[in-house]
Amino acid sequence: MRRNEMTGQERVRRMFARQDQDSLPRMESFWDDTIRNFQAAGHLEDPNVILGSDFQSLCWSETFPYPGQRVQIAEDEETVTVRDAWGQINRYWKARTGTPEHIRFPCMESSDWFDTIKPLMLSNPPSVSIDEASRAMAQGRRLGRWCHFTGLETFEITRHLMGDENAMIAMLEEPDYFRDVSATVTDLVLKDWDHLWEAGVEADGVWVYGDMAFRSGVICGPPLYREMVWPDHKRMADWAHERGLPFNFHTDGDVNAVVEDYIGAGFDCLQPLEAKAGMNVVNLLAEYGDRLAFFGNCDVMIYATRDRDAIEHEIKTKCEAGKKTKGYVYHSDHSIPPSVDWETFQFIVDCVDRYGNYD
Repeated sequence: MRRNEMTGQERVRRMFARQDQDSLPRMESFWDDTIRNFQAAGHLEDPNVILGSDFQSLCWSETFPYPGQRVQIAEDEETVTVRDAWGQINRYWKARTGTPEHIRFPCMESSDWFDTIKPLMLSNPPSVSIDEASRAMAQGRRLGRWCHFTGLETFEITRHLMGDENAMIAMLEEPDYFRDVSATVTDLVLKDWDHLWEAGVEADGVWVYGDMAFRSGVICGPPLYREMVWPDHKRMADWAHERGLPFNFHTDGDVNAVVEDYIGAGFDCLQPLEAKAGMNVVNLLAEYGDRLAFFGNCDVMIYATRDRDAIEHEIKTKCEAGKKTKGYVYHSDHSIPPSVDWETFQFIVDCVDRYGNYD
């Protein structure tokens, strides 16, 4: 069984400080289809409650140009086409979760940004609610969890507005345009957090999401990342550190080439460490564990096999490596896919209980 001598809040705080803990902090993410499968099988419990998650999100900062917009444009037997709050036009599967087909982005040209999207975003109210964040904080404190502000970082928002191809072209051919988008959306996210902090919603930390890499490396390449995106990442980390908060960064893909840059920007933790993209927490902890905490890396492709010996070995290996530095949080390397059934998930929880305890 898991040792529960500390609250989740204390456990995570001590993890960031590399101090003794009773057991590894933990949480998990799930595909929507996975949750539906669990529920269809009669398991209505929140799987993160079953796991014993130590984390509580207080908000989701997502600075849409068209808040609340969802306009259906077309439909057929298998798909539906929608214009969303970003102003994107996307085609989605009706019956299953998956990456949509991106048809159009709101900023196809720099003029779209300067003439329409930027003025809209600057005129919108904060994208976070003080009342909702306060209720979440009260729940988190009651459950003893580590409470965090959550939202999207600049690179992810830029890609939502421009699309990958247009964003990469802008970096090279219109760098001032890209920098203006990046700086503006960073300002808006920081404004959201100021809105909550000044109202007395005091988080324990900040956790931002942004997928900035493929399996083969950083989408824009390390040099462009350092020149065009890193300064705004540092501004986000600085905001957290000025308030005594640690900064956790989520990105899928292979970011081995920019880990030193993350440390230089002030990142305190990196998540989820996608194994199939070449991220290996055993190696990362050995090289950077005194300067950066790590969160995840248990391979969901192994989980999907339902092979209990392989699953147990994966969790044992990652947890034991993490405990050596006291700077590790259990999580999968992405999110639990629908190929993982309830019985397998229960076995995963059992393994985390057995191998997550400190002696």
